[in-house]
Amino acid sequence: TLTPILLITFPAATQYFMWEKMRLPIGATFCVMTLHFGQWMNRVFNFYYWAWFPATFTAPGLMIPSAIFLDVTLMMTGSYMFTALFGGMGWSLLFYPSNWTWLAPFHLAYKHPSGPLMSTADLMGMGMC
Repeated sequence: TLTPILLITFPAATQYFMWEKMRLPIGATFCVMTLHFGQWMNRVFNFYYWAWFPATFTAPGLMIPSAIFLDVTLMMTGSYMFTALFGGMGWSLLFYPSNWTWLAPFHLAYKHPSGPLMSTADLMGMGMC
C-alpha cells in the first residue's frame, strides 16, 4: 500500500513540468520508465552481482499502467483537479492488478525439498498477493 502513495510524487511533478512547458501529456510515463530503469539497475548490480541474491526475488512493483492512466486522464480532462481526483485514484487502484501478470508464475505449487507442498511466492514472502 505504500508504494503507489510514495511513487506518485515524482511522476506528478514531471507531468506538471512537461504539460505546462511543452504540452506533452507523457510526463508520468516518462518519469516511471526512468524510475523503473534505475530500479532494475539497482537490483541487478547491487542484489545480483554484489550479494548473489536471486533477481526474481527483488522485482520492483510495476507502475507503468498507472502512469499511462494518469497521463491519459490529464490529456482527456486538461484539468489538474480532475487529474488529481480521478487519475490519483486510478493510479493506486491499477497498482495491484497490473502486478498480477508477473506474480502469477510464482503461485504455482511445487514440492519443496524439505517436504511441504508450497509455492515460490510463499518462499518470497508474497504468498498472500
